[in-house]
Amino acid sequence: MSTTDTATTSDGLLAETNVNADWLGLSGSRVLVAGAGGIGGACALAYARAGASVAVVDRDQRALDAIGAELGAAGATFELIQADLTEHGAGESAVADVIERLGGLDVLLHAVGVNDRRPILEFTEDEWDRILRVNLSSLFGLAQAAGRHMVGQGHGRVLALSSVSGLLAHHSHGPYAASKGGINQLLRVMAREWASAGVTVNALAPGYIETPLTAGHLSKPGKREELESLVPAGRLGTPDELTGPALFLSSRHAGFVTGHVMYIDGGRTLV
Repeated sequence: MSTTDTATTSDGLLAETNVNADWLGLSGSRVLVAGAGGIGGACALAYARAGASVAVVDRDQRALDAIGAELGAAGATFELIQADLTEHGAGESAVADVIERLGGLDVLLHAVGVNDRRPILEFTEDEWDRILRVNLSSLFGLAQAAGRHMVGQGHGRVLALSSVSGLLAHHSHGPYAASKGGINQLLRVMAREWASAGVTVNALAPGYIETPLTAGHLSKPGKREELESLVPAGRLGTPDELTGPALFLSSRHAGFVTGHVMYIDGGRTLV
């Protein structure tokens, strides 16, 4: 680790002039990001810029190609894997593939999710099953396989995207909210079971973020203004505002942080 140099500024404060580029301790880490678009894509780029080797898994080849182009332009070491994580055994296969390609696995971020904004009375059981399968069951299969590997090696970081909907009772979010509440509790139990093996497990819970998942909803007349009025910060978030929390919880600085749901919401859960 290099020593940080300092210089005195005009106001007498010390300013860092040579900050250690790997202060997060992520250089050389092997990272699996499930979900190529939106928040997942932004985090994949952030991990790569922090010096990690990144594998991105998604069932949409176009989304994989798009993030692959960005990773390539950033000079990243990366792998792209097309897989449908809702299929039984797909999570285990994806983890095995990543471990073979990257030579191991240190960090998992699950950023896969869908929503269908309708009142609960309008859902069929098949529609309910689909949302739970995409949002929650895909996490179980992937995190179980990653956790088995990380527990065996004695270290690791598991993260997943939850939502403020896992806490707040938003109208027309029934299956989505149930899946996010399920993610919170699943991760807490994983954190409890794997803590002694040096594996931390945490959730990132965004508020209203502008992503492809929310674009259609935000385009409805007055909807953007309505949602902004519910956020004390007075605006919506961006995918890039999730990358810092993700990097921190994946870093060496978060070795004693586990079982938490971190809300990144501009204060939405305060009101």
